[in-house]
This record gives sequence, structure tokens and C-alpha cells, in this order.
Amino acid sequence: MTVTNVERNAERLTLTITAEFEAPIEAVWQLWENPRLLEQWWGPPMYPATFVNHNFTPGGGIAYFMTSPEGVRHHGWWRALTVDAPQRFEFEAGFADDAGNPNPETSIIRVAITQISPDTTRMAVETTFSSTAAMDQLLTMGMDEGMAAAMGQIPDILRTAVTST
Repeated sequence: MTVTNVERNAERLTLTITAEFEAPIEAVWQLWENPRLLEQWWGPPMYPATFVNHNFTPGGGIAYFMTSPEGVRHHGWWRALTVDAPQRFEFEAGFADDAGNPNPETSIIRVAITQISPDTTRMAVETTFSSTAAMDQLLTMGMDEGMAAAMGQIPDILRTAVTST
């Protein structure tokens, strides 16, 4: 199943990627709550993520970097706004320099997780950009394709996570 819809809305400044997984809602929630699982899928397949801080509580800070195939680190940060297990996670997100200093350009990401049948869970990830220029820049960088590819890694992780529990 995986990605079922990618919707860009220029008027609302949003990008929404929806996916469905053959797993219970609690397992899909763990993809966000457990930093070791998050590292396995956050970012495109050729840019593995490393989470160096993961305070998954409202107001908590989350810091990570993705490493390019050439070994270049691209830093990012999140600030958790809402954590409502296992249905909803909302956070402010941005890039950072090598020292972890945040870039002032941010976006808001809302994750909605819904059990749609006993065997299927839907996850919608909506990014709201701060401006048309910010949206255009990230889409030009391939954010939509990268996020869809990242989410495409989730079924294998869920098969392993669900089997090992």
C-alpha cells in the first residue's frame, strides 16, 4: 500500500502525503515515538537520519542530521507542539547549521494517524509552509518525492517491528 496520495495546495501553502500501512495504529505511532525506528525511515533512502535529541513531549526539542552519500551532514530540528498518542503529532520544523543553530525559516508539520480497519492504518503528514517562496524552494529541492520515498521504507520496518513484539 504505502503512499496513496500526494497533494500540493498552493493557496493553503500545504503539502500533504498520505500513506496506508498493514499494521496496528500503535506500531505506526512508534515510527515517530521511537527515535531508532524514526532513523530507519526519516529522509530519502540514500540520506540516513541520526537523531541526537528526541524529547517527544509538548515543547520538547528534537534534533537530527541526515548524511548524504558523500558524507555531508544536513541538520534539522523540530519542536513538538502536540503529542496525542497514538493519533496525532504536531511540530515546528526547520533546518540548522552544523552547530545546530536553527534557520529562521520554519514550517509546521501535522501527523494524523487513523486506524481504518483492524489490519490497516492511515498516516497523513501535512506540512504548512511559512510562505510561497519557502514552499517553492522545498518542492524544487524534491521534498515531495523525498518524503514519499522515505515513507516507502516504512512497510519493511513495520514488518520487522510487529514481528519482534
